Amino acid sequence: MTAFDTSEAEPAGRRHCSVEPPDVLTLRGLRRALDASDSAILVTDAHRRIAYVNDGFTRLLGYSSAEALGRLPAELLMGRHSDPQLTQTIADGLQRRGQAHGEALIYSRSGQPRWVSLVINSCDHPDQGASSISVLTDITLTKMHEVLQKKVLESMVRETPLPELMALVCREVERIAPEVTATILSVDEDGRVHPLAAPSMPAYVGAAIDGLQIGPQAGSCGTAAWRGEPVLVTDIHTDPLWADYRALFAPTGLRACWSSPIKNHQGRVVGTFAFYFQEQRVPDALHHRLVEVCLHLCTVALEREASRQRIHQLAYFDVLTGLPNRTQFRQRAEQALQQLASEQQTGALLYIDLDRFKHINDSQGHAAGDALLRLVAERLLSQLGSQDLPGRLAGDEFVLMLGDCDAERAVQTAQHLLQVLGEPVLLEGQTHTPQASIGIALFPQDGDHIDTLLRHADQAMYQAKSEARHSLMLFSADMNQRTEARAALEQALKHALQQGQLSLHYQPQVNSDATLSLHGVEALMRWQHPAWGWVPPDRFIPVAEESGLIHPMTRWLLDECCRQLAQWRHQGLTVPRVALNLSARSFHQPEFAQLVESALRRHGIAPGDLVLEITESVMMDTRSVTAANLERLHALGLVFSLDDFGTGYSSLSYLHRLPIGELKLDKSFVQDLSTSPTARALTLSVMSLAQSLGKTLVAEGVETREQQDWLQAQGRPVLQGYLFSRPMPATALTAWMQGHTAPVIASPLTPG
Repeated sequence: MTAFDTSEAEPAGRRHCSVEPPDVLTLRGLRRALDASDSAILVTDAHRRIAYVNDGFTRLLGYSSAEALGRLPAELLMGRHSDPQLTQTIADGLQRRGQAHGEALIYSRSGQPRWVSLVINSCDHPDQGASSISVLTDITLTKMHEVLQKKVLESMVRETPLPELMALVCREVERIAPEVTATILSVDEDGRVHPLAAPSMPAYVGAAIDGLQIGPQAGSCGTAAWRGEPVLVTDIHTDPLWADYRALFAPTGLRACWSSPIKNHQGRVVGTFAFYFQEQRVPDALHHRLVEVCLHLCTVALEREASRQRIHQLAYFDVLTGLPNRTQFRQRAEQALQQLASEQQTGALLYIDLDRFKHINDSQGHAAGDALLRLVAERLLSQLGSQDLPGRLAGDEFVLMLGDCDAERAVQTAQHLLQVLGEPVLLEGQTHTPQASIGIALFPQDGDHIDTLLRHADQAMYQAKSEARHSLMLFSADMNQRTEARAALEQALKHALQQGQLSLHYQPQVNSDATLSLHGVEALMRWQHPAWGWVPPDRFIPVAEESGLIHPMTRWLLDECCRQLAQWRHQGLTVPRVALNLSARSFHQPEFAQLVESALRRHGIAPGDLVLEITESVMMDTRSVTAANLERLHALGLVFSLDDFGTGYSSLSYLHRLPIGELKLDKSFVQDLSTSPTARALTLSVMSLAQSLGKTLVAEGVETREQQDWLQAQGRPVLQGYLFSRPMPATALTAWMQGHTAPVIASPLTPG
């Protein structure tokens, strides 16, 4: 092998040496200078035989002056893999230009290959004829470092795929050391080998060893990976390490193998780098140096690939479950839909959402929640068909794309999944029965794009969860209309908050005394839309809670109630207190108690003038943030009223442990007092309980004189209902308080 410049761009005549005989002392000094040179220098005579070599020649190639003199250079330097045209190329260059230069692979006396830079000049002597002076500079290390490393590192920068990069390493090694057949294998975490590059090895060999297990007798490479240290086999035909692979490699003619493990920075074996030879031999110094350089390059390349795969895993797969994440699922699903469309097949998308998953996180901790999510992923994977594609979108939301699937099979699959997912499981020492709701969208009738199918399946899941948990629902066009209407309502509500379209109406609460004196008022939120008119609270409050708008809405509610109470008092109107309904989600905000305290201070309202109506869901909430808010607000002096008492499932022990000052008897009991003995008995029980505990009782929904008389006769609770007044704007309360005889401006809505 050689790389010679045969260009004639700068022609030159033959060089003429001086005919003057040199001074003896000068000649000795010249010899000493030549011998001290790191380069090998040789001079040939007119017959092209060596007439002189310096000591650098002996140091580089191992031949003494006596062994070299009189020999043709090709006899000493040419070897098995040298360029057979090297001598002719040099002769042609000298003949045309009197000079030749380039790179060549030559061999030393011991047979070791050397890459050298050659510069040869012809020298005509009048008496002796044509001769030449050659300067040989060892560039073996330069080629390894500047050529091999430069090419490999530049390929890494260009993001060359790992197999191509490793093939480049092998080819460059084989170019520097042509007697070598180089191979690179990767070793996975299960201890199995996979061919990465073997450009000079027959393809059948790589196919045969792909996936084989490393071990104590697994050839040179498998054993080196198992031991974590180099393994040298000088005779493949007889070495016991090759007993199981000898027949496989026999047709290749390879006789020796030296394999070295490639280790990452943690010391784990991630691959092997092997040199094969056609003869029984051991590696020489050049081979050792090559391996030293290449092991470093291979380590960098394999760790770079591992990092790339890790980044890809993080970018496209869910870390907790290993399922494709939203990005990866969308890409794969879109490809699957294109395939289904081209084959005119149908498909289905199942949107799976766990029921009451948040309760598990809150009650048993996130470790239990994570364990459940992993279990769901495992159960989902166990049910996959060959064309099915799973994914985890976020939180407790999973998806499953079914290929070649009609509505009947989609429903059957969903029903089976509900059964499989619902099998009991032990989480953090507690038995739990997971449940899920599933929405189904069909391809292509419910959508021909993955985003459309996801949206429609999500709508169907939401409907299933709303109507009956642990169920399934097929998408219908009505669901889309309801979803669009809800989205429009959310946008309008956000605009209403920004534009001040919300208002408060107040419903009086009266004492059971002779004058029905004012006990307080309940603030009820109202929204009049410019185009839709009055929007009922039971429509916009749930939307506010689901969208997160409940938090700015609650801030406005607190500020407006305190402002209005301060204004009434400034006007001389005696309103003892204002009660307001609060969403349970407000208590999940760490700063909620501070928000209430700031509103009171800002408007000069005493804490006891504000009654916070809460539901039993707040009482049962186990979050530490909820308990902290309740404790701080009670310490400030605010009164808590338990709304809709008697309709929930909470334990009566909460009335003892939590700072409840008031109970509100649900209007469903009051409305049935005249017709239902059961309603009367339950009402009596609640009134007796409130009296025993020293709690104020507010009876809601009083609409008839008969209901008023019965309640007053039994326990004289605080009364609230249409019999006394509908909810009214703040400006109408003054008129109402003037003897209850003035006209009342009524709200068009029922009490909130």
